[in-house]
Amino acid sequence: MDDLQLCHCCELMYGGASGNPHSIASKPLILAVDDDEDNLLLLAYALEPLGCGLLTAADGLTALRRAQAHHPDLILLDILMPYMDGTEVVAQLRKDPKTKTIPVIAVTALARIEDRERLLRAGFNDYLSKPYMIEDIETLVRHYLRLPAAIS
Repeated sequence: MDDLQLCHCCELMYGGASGNPHSIASKPLILAVDDDEDNLLLLAYALEPLGCGLLTAADGLTALRRAQAHHPDLILLDILMPYMDGTEVVAQLRKDPKTKTIPVIAVTALARIEDRERLLRAGFNDYLSKPYMIEDIETLVRHYLRLPAAIS
């Protein structure tokens, strides 16, 4: 099995002998997928106050393997990536009984209305265009993980 790739600023949740980091974790696990390390670091920064565990992947193939192995509670998925783009990844996730119900949010530079509609039809649960406001990503994550709303 591949080693977990996590942002250095994120907390790794070890799963003991089972090797599944989610098995003993009481906090939600998010898989963030982007081929740009700066974008992954920004996501880690944005998600840190929510107290979620974070797995990362830099390409679609790695994302599929991590989703199948660790069954995250939510996937934040870039679209334009090498090897396998985000729409191919979500299509594969939806075909697999183990991953078909995981909510997947497209986090992408594709910002036209047609792009949003195409991605939602492709199987994404929601859509967020880059650049995004930290509050917007927090709101979506709280919604899909059923976390309490932030206190202003």
